[in-house]
Amino acid sequence: MVYGVSSKYVQTVAQSRLKVGVSMKKRVSGILMPISSLPGRFGIGDFGKGAYDFVDFLESSRQKNWQILPLGITGYGDSPYQSFSAYAGNPYFIDLNEFIVDSYLTEEDLKGYPLGDDPRWVDYEKLYFNKYPLLRIAFERSYDDVRVDLEDYYLRNSHWLREFSIFMAIKEVHEGKSWLLWDENYKNYNSKDVEEFERQNKKKIDFWVFTQFHFQKQWLKLKEYANSKEIKIIGDLPIYVSEDSSDVWAHPEYFKLDEEFAPITVAGVPPDYFTATGQLWGNPIYDWQIMEEKGYDFWIKRVAHSFDIYDTLRIDHFRGFEAYWEVPYGSENAVNGRWVKGPGLKLFNKIKEALGELDIIAEDLGFQTPEVVQLIQDTGFPGMKILQFAFDPVGDSDYLPHNHERNSIVYTGTHDNKTVRDWYETAPEDELNYAIKYLKLDEIEGYSWGLIRGAWGSNAYLAIAQIQDFLDLGEEARLNTPSTIGNNWTWRVQQESLNKELSDRIKELTLLYRRGKID
Repeated sequence: MVYGVSSKYVQTVAQSRLKVGVSMKKRVSGILMPISSLPGRFGIGDFGKGAYDFVDFLESSRQKNWQILPLGITGYGDSPYQSFSAYAGNPYFIDLNEFIVDSYLTEEDLKGYPLGDDPRWVDYEKLYFNKYPLLRIAFERSYDDVRVDLEDYYLRNSHWLREFSIFMAIKEVHEGKSWLLWDENYKNYNSKDVEEFERQNKKKIDFWVFTQFHFQKQWLKLKEYANSKEIKIIGDLPIYVSEDSSDVWAHPEYFKLDEEFAPITVAGVPPDYFTATGQLWGNPIYDWQIMEEKGYDFWIKRVAHSFDIYDTLRIDHFRGFEAYWEVPYGSENAVNGRWVKGPGLKLFNKIKEALGELDIIAEDLGFQTPEVVQLIQDTGFPGMKILQFAFDPVGDSDYLPHNHERNSIVYTGTHDNKTVRDWYETAPEDELNYAIKYLKLDEIEGYSWGLIRGAWGSNAYLAIAQIQDFLDLGEEARLNTPSTIGNNWTWRVQQESLNKELSDRIKELTLLYRRGKID
């Protein structure tokens, strides 16, 4: 149980989850909206009023699913897929209004630490330099009041929270540097020096416990609100963890590292139609042999934690479990890599054995082989169909709606794709013409809404579109361009855009294609 929440609350959340899960394979739909993109006054989307208003918007639009991106604490590059911990939540998402109401922060404090001037974009530099100081002020002022709560919360979550909170406190001492650049005596998690640091720096460590306590309390309250309206939260689990993370620092045995703890090989994907030099992610590669010898305990714990905070879990880069692309550490790009066999079905059998049947979505995009297809079939997990990839004017793409299996999820596009508007404004002419003929697109309805209609009319049991596509936004609203750093993860929706007119239009389409209950 998560501390700070009563057993009655946990039971309520569990019942809500069970209730929502019953209708898993009914025809339903949802909206992809990262927490960071929500409207709000504190520089980035958070768990405050903007989030609750969005849940209400989903309900009035007859949506049963809210898909978000990973909630992890972000580092360099601000990517939610590169986190300092596989478990810890992002303190940026903590609603500061709670501290204002409780008199631990004042409006004057906020004036001294501006979090961003433009509500349309996230300014991560200002967040880094100003939100953490505000959280520290709230921590100092509330410490005597919450100390017992923090200690209890710590004990209940110590299997991951100890290593994370110590890691972040030592990182502070080293001015934010990667743990590979720390003093040698701190590189070994189990060393006497780390134990001594823990004894001597309790309050530094408690600050990071404080961030996780409030993150989890606020998030579970928001999730309970969504579940009470029969809206499921679809979370996202990155396949890899970051090199600069408490996971690698505390568990180096699970990764292919050299004697200095540096990765021997790193993750990525090979060159393809979209990227001539592939994608070099830089994450350490798992030592799957050690993982198997230890009963895949590392993965079972990750997945179990994910289902403590989500209803449905999308596992990113699923094909990497069948075979993954590894690149020598220090490479400039992903060209000179190789395919290596992954754990395959053995891993998911172990997870099922430990945790039972789970509502998992397999992100099966990218280079497909018969072995990858077989793994998806063997797990029974639904895969993903992206309409932006569908309109090959010659071939019969698996992504075309008439080829969608019921046990699949159809998207207009994901966070890694262009918005639909940007796609149709830049698509090859023959590809666009085929889409126009296939979906009977016209300018009256709008091409973005025409593609959404194609998704909602699909045979796939779940249809999802980004909120940007409902708003017919272009290149300026793209969330992420893979293999690039800078200008990603910054777009935010405006509150006035989430109006009744839009909600009614989404509702009408959803009822038309029987993805919601007719009044």
